[in-house]
Amino acid sequence: MIIIDRFENETAVLETEDGMETVMRCYLPEYAKEGDVLIKEGCGYFVDHCATEERRRAAAEKFRRLIDRND
Repeated sequence: MIIIDRFENETAVLETEDGMETVMRCYLPEYAKEGDVLIKEGCGYFVDHCATEERRRAAAEKFRRLIDRND
């Protein structure tokens, strides 16, 4: 799985299964944002919208359970 960790000027720092990787931002879709899950195809990347949404839902659920536990 490839996830956008952050942007630094014209580069994107990606979290991959093999560690962190830096790529030029121009290889990503213009609408890509931090936390998006990517699919690599050729020299470019595409956002995997289903996997991104699932990761965001899971994170929101974990946060909700943490808040509920502390009430």
